[in-house]
Amino acid sequence: MVLASVAVICGLLVLVWSADLFVEGSAVTARYFGMPPLLIGMVIVGFGTSAPEMVVSTLAAMQGNLGLALGNAYGSNITNIGLILGLTALISPMAVHSQVLRKELPILIAVTGLAAFQISDGELTQIDAWILLGVFGTLMFWTILQGLRQRVDAFGAEIVEELEAHAMPLGRALLRLVLGLALLIVSSRLLVWGAVDIAQFFGLSDLIIGLTIVAVGTSLPELASSLMAIRKGEHDIALGNILGSNLFNTLAVVGVAGVIHPTAVAQEIFSRDILVMSVLTISLFIFCYGFRGPGRINRFEGVLLLASYIGYIIFLGMSVLA
Repeated sequence: MVLASVAVICGLLVLVWSADLFVEGSAVTARYFGMPPLLIGMVIVGFGTSAPEMVVSTLAAMQGNLGLALGNAYGSNITNIGLILGLTALISPMAVHSQVLRKELPILIAVTGLAAFQISDGELTQIDAWILLGVFGTLMFWTILQGLRQRVDAFGAEIVEELEAHAMPLGRALLRLVLGLALLIVSSRLLVWGAVDIAQFFGLSDLIIGLTIVAVGTSLPELASSLMAIRKGEHDIALGNILGSNLFNTLAVVGVAGVIHPTAVAQEIFSRDILVMSVLTISLFIFCYGFRGPGRINRFEGVLLLASYIGYIIFLGMSVLA
C-alpha cells in the first residue's frame, strides 16, 4: 500500500513535468518546421496536454482495466470544465475572442452527445471505438484546414507570444520532445500500477479511482497551462486547452481504449458521469459562445462550475460509502 501510494505521487509529479516538456518541445519543433501558430495552438498545445490521459488510458486498457481508462477520460473532461475553468474564471473572468474556438464549442457538444449515445446501451464495442476514432480523424482534418486557411486569429496571436517567450534551439526542443514522451510512458505505468493497487486495497472500483485521483492527476497540465495563460491575460489559450483536451479525451482516448479492450460499461457511467459531463459541456457552450458579442465566463459562472465539480466529487464519495 505504501509503495503504491509513493508510485502514484511520483507518477503524478513526473507526469506533469514530462507533459510540459513534451508540449513545449513539440510546439517549438513544429514552429521550426513552418507550422502556422494557429495550427500549433489547436493541435499541438490543445491535444498535447491530453497526452497523459492517452498514455494512462491506453496502458489501463491493455491491462484490462477499462473502468480506469473510461474514468480517466470522462473524469478528466469533468475536471477540465468544473475545476479548471471554474477556478480560472474565479481568479480572472475569461473573455473569448477567437472565432475558431467558437466553432469548436458546438462540435464538443455533438461529440459529447455521440459518447452518451454509444454508452447508453451499457457497452463499448470495437465498432463504437472505431467510430470515435473516425470522427477524431475527420475532426483533425478539419482542424488542420482551419489552421492553414485562417492565419489571423486571437488564439493564434496568443500562441505566437508564447512561442516567442519560450524560444530555444531546435536541438533542445527535440530533446524535450523525446525526453518528455519517454517520461510520460514511464510515469503513466507507475501511476496505473499504483492506482489499481490502491483501489484493490480499499475495495474501490477502478472507475472511481479513474474519475478522481487519476483524472485530477492527468488534468494537472491543463490546470497549470490555464492558470499561466490567465495570469498573462491569454484567455483564448486557457479555453483552447480545455476544448482541445476534452475533444481528444472523448474521441481519441476512449476510442483507443475501446479498440484495445471492448467490454460492457457500468450503468452509472451513463446515468452519472456522462450526465454530469454533458451538463457541464452545455453550460460551457452557453457561457462562452457569445451570441451577442465575445463570449465570457464571469466569476459567478466560475463559482457555478466549481460548485458543480465539488458537488460531483461529494456525490462520488457518498456512493462509495453507501
